[in-house]
Amino acid sequence: MKELATLLRELTEAGVITGHAVFGAMAQMRYTEPVATFDVDVLVEVPEPDRLDVLSPIYEFCRSRGFTTEGECIRVGAWPVQFIPVFSPLTTEALRQARATTFAGAPIRVVGADHLAAIALSVGRGKDYERVLALLKNGSATRQAVEDLVAKHGLATAWHRFQTRFLND
Repeated sequence: MKELATLLRELTEAGVITGHAVFGAMAQMRYTEPVATFDVDVLVEVPEPDRLDVLSPIYEFCRSRGFTTEGECIRVGAWPVQFIPVFSPLTTEALRQARATTFAGAPIRVVGADHLAAIALSVGRGKDYERVLALLKNGSATRQAVEDLVAKHGLATAWHRFQTRFLND
């Protein structure tokens, strides 16, 4: 994680990205029991979000520093890292409100639990529903905070479907 924290700082200082935060399964581990994951997902904001090849500057920067690619990931130490540009107002808000913390001994920004739950809900795969349930079950995300994000970001249908299937026993 220290190598990733250093790389993210360097990408930011070089102006290749303007913001970043870990999200997905690795971020979930900050709030819940460990879960299996094969990579680290990093939400990024870039200076030119309308470029067709929006991630090219990140890959070029990493290659120039000796990092190698593995499919869509970049190998950073022991971890394949997938850079994902913000893709909605919800993910932009999640990145901007991410918390600075220490993760595996490295200073890094991590998306908050309520935003993780709302993002997972918006994606809607089985493992995403499991993430929402885990975050709600252990109290890292609150139902009210998730409902507020759902209302703000137009996810009422997804939330209703999730509640009907998983919360209305």
